[in-house]
Amino acid sequence: MANRRATARKSTPTGPRVAPPEAPAVASSIDNVIHERTRLGIVSALAASERLSFTQLREMLGATDGNLSAHARKLEDAGYITALKRFEGRLPRTEYELTPAGREALRRYVAHMEALIQAMRRH
Repeated sequence: MANRRATARKSTPTGPRVAPPEAPAVASSIDNVIHERTRLGIVSALAASERLSFTQLREMLGATDGNLSAHARKLEDAGYITALKRFEGRLPRTEYELTPAGREALRRYVAHMEALIQAMRRH
């Protein structure tokens, strides 16, 4: 009898969920490189500062070295940030800057999120 109930629940349709007409167009245009939480944090932090070191970003975001490094590389590959590597004595120092393409990508991302929020508020 319990199996019949479980089967009956599974076969009961919940109906399609319909999104507002504006949502799919806005959601499909979101930049997936920036949309990930850590990468969005990196780009946002760099937008507010001219340049940040690896250590500063790691502390700001609460990321591990490996995690921050992987996400920074993805942003570098997209052309959104540049890494400036040098040595201070024998210690390596990496600093990051937001590129003009990265600043524009962040501007577009924020505009898309604002449009999505506005579309949801209308419905």
